[in-house]
Formats: sequence, structure tokens, C-alpha cells
Amino acid sequence: MAISDVQEYLHLTDEEVEQLGRELDAIRAEVEESRGAADAAYINRLITIQRGLAAAGRVALLASNRRPAWALGTSLLALAKVLENMEIGHNVMHGQWDWMNDPEIHSSNWEWDTAQPAEQWKHSHNYVHHQFTNVLGHDNDIGYGILRMAREQKWSPANLGQPVYNALLAFLFEWGVALHDLDLERIRKGEKDPQEMKRQLRQIWRKGRNQVLKDYVVYPALSGRHWKSTLTANLTANVARNLWSYVIIFCGHFPDGAMHFTEEEIEGETRAEWYLRQVLGAANFEGGPLLHVLSGNLGFQIEHHLFPDLPSNRYAEISVRVQELCAKYDLPYTVGPLHRQYGQALRTILELSLPNRFTASDQPEPGGPTRDRKRRGDDERPPRRTELGAWSRQAS
Repeated sequence: MAISDVQEYLHLTDEEVEQLGRELDAIRAEVEESRGAADAAYINRLITIQRGLAAAGRVALLASNRRPAWALGTSLLALAKVLENMEIGHNVMHGQWDWMNDPEIHSSNWEWDTAQPAEQWKHSHNYVHHQFTNVLGHDNDIGYGILRMAREQKWSPANLGQPVYNALLAFLFEWGVALHDLDLERIRKGEKDPQEMKRQLRQIWRKGRNQVLKDYVVYPALSGRHWKSTLTANLTANVARNLWSYVIIFCGHFPDGAMHFTEEEIEGETRAEWYLRQVLGAANFEGGPLLHVLSGNLGFQIEHHLFPDLPSNRYAEISVRVQELCAKYDLPYTVGPLHRQYGQALRTILELSLPNRFTASDQPEPGGPTRDRKRRGDDERPPRRTELGAWSRQAS
């Protein structure tokens, strides 16, 4: 369901919404003031562990002609890639650790071990997705340009292939993300600036080339006569990382209860209303500490969307207070086990491959006329919010 008036839908007064915003601001201020040595130790320790796992995996693969060594090396390497992608790279580039003033762990300097250039990710994710979460026509993460994920999105015969597109996206997730900031829909419609498109393509080519050379040429060559097993280990580790990242991302945005919004909703949107939209547009999943670390603490997706630049290791404690506020203001707080959240997202993908007349919905359709939901460019979007992390267009 896409909502065009969140306050009316939730029966909240203007003052109640603004009070909710003040209480969430107070949580932010308390966490910011309490950041310190324990938080810095957490991220430094995690980076040390991740690099140790990667090194141990590479060493094990030197004996990869033996199946146990190959399995061990591949598993360690996959785990290292998951940690670097989810809990380290994603969160560092959100600016969660910029307060430490450590140039090595800073959003402006971090380049992650995946195919998308950091600069493009910070634009498509930090700015577009987090500012316009689940807003039709603005948030390119709604289906990643290839999947129909909302009933309000126009159906076309090409959507019949969604089960296939979804499987390909899952296995090749880092490459799908690498193309994300290009905005394929605007390219198809001839709305993309050709010079900007060429600049981005050059950037993606360089980053993708370096990733391929590192994983499929340099490391296999260093393994000598075991190069084939090292190459397959790297491929397996990358696919495992892709599948895991895909599942975590889809569980946070597409289960039942994660709502979509229309452009009308963000017209004149206040900070408090933005907070409210984050609560309604995201979904959490349950799990223990290890699961949350491996998922980049995105099992607390609601908290991440409320406070994307606060340290991820604080989301668990923040979630207790956010749930209390949701109960106080009678707001939904979408949470469930990982398998159920993904199952609901997968069901949506399959159902929306068909026209609306062939599927049932227990949610009311938005009333009144709808606007053109075409994809918007930066010049058509409102100003950004400072907590979403820095990004800048580079000249190269």
C-alpha cells in the first residue's frame, strides 16, 4: 500500500508527530554524547577480525588441492567478505565512525571490497534511498529498476520474468548494485545526462576491473599450481556474500508492513514527519548478536533508517526505546524472524509479476488521482538531510 497522508492514516495530530520527532531527537543526542572508547574499540576490533579472517582464508587456500582446506579457506574468505561488506563498509560509508576523526575509518576515504564505487553508492544509498525511503518515483531501491515491488507501479509484460530477474539479482547482487546509481530507467527514457553517464560508466569499469583482477587473476596466480581451486574459492565466496547481502537488504524493505509512499507525502515534509516515514517504511528481523553483526546490524533496519549515521553497535539498545515510542504513539513496529521476512518479500516479488487484477490485496488502494511516478533526478528532489552521510561527485 502506498500512503499519501501518513498522519491521516495513523490518526496523529500535528503536535503528536512533532513530539515524536522531539523524543527521537533526544535519543540521537544521548547516543551522540555517549559515543566513546568502547565504540571505537568495537569497530577497530571488528576490522582486525575481518582482516584476520581474510588472511587465514588465503593461507588455507594455499593448500586448496585438499577439499578440507578448500572448504575452510572458502568459508573464512566468505565470512570476511560478508563482514567487510555489511558491518564495516556499509556503516563506515554512512559516516557512523567519522566522529573518531580516524582517516582510515572515515566515510570520505573508505573504498569497500565490492564492485560499486564508493562515491556512487553514497549517492544512491545515503542520499537517494535514505532520504526518500520507499517513495514511489524517488527511491530507486524499490525493485532496483528491474522488479515491480508495489501495486502502484505500472505493470508491463516484462514483469512476468520477475522470478528469473530476482534469482539473477541475488546471485549477482554486487554487480546489480554496481549499476544502481546509473539509474537504468532514466537511461532507457533518454533522461540521463550523457556526460554523467559516461563518467559513471568509466568509474564502474575501473572498480569492476580491479575487483575481477584481484579475485580471479592475482590471487589465483599467487596460488601457483592451485590456481583453479583458488579461483573457484573466490567465486564461491563472492556468491555467498552476494546472496547474504541480497537477503538482508530485501528483508529490511519488502516484508508485509513496510509501506510505500507517494510524492504527495513528502511535500513540505518536516524532520518529525521524515522520522515517522522511516518507522513505517522499514522492517526488522529477530536474531542473536552474531546474526546482527553478520547482517551489518540491519536486523535493526528501522533504527538504521532513523539514525543512519549513529554507530551500528548501538542499534540494539536504541531499538528498545524506539519500540517504547511506537507503543506510546500506537505506531506499527514491523519485526519477525529472518525466514518469514524474506518469505514475505519473495511472495511479493512473485505476486507482482502479474497484473493487479490477478492478485488480491487486503490493503486499501490509495484514493484520488495518482501522479506520474516517473523516476526523478537530483534536480527534481528536495534538499538532503545532514545525517544521511556525505557524498560528492568526483571529476574522474
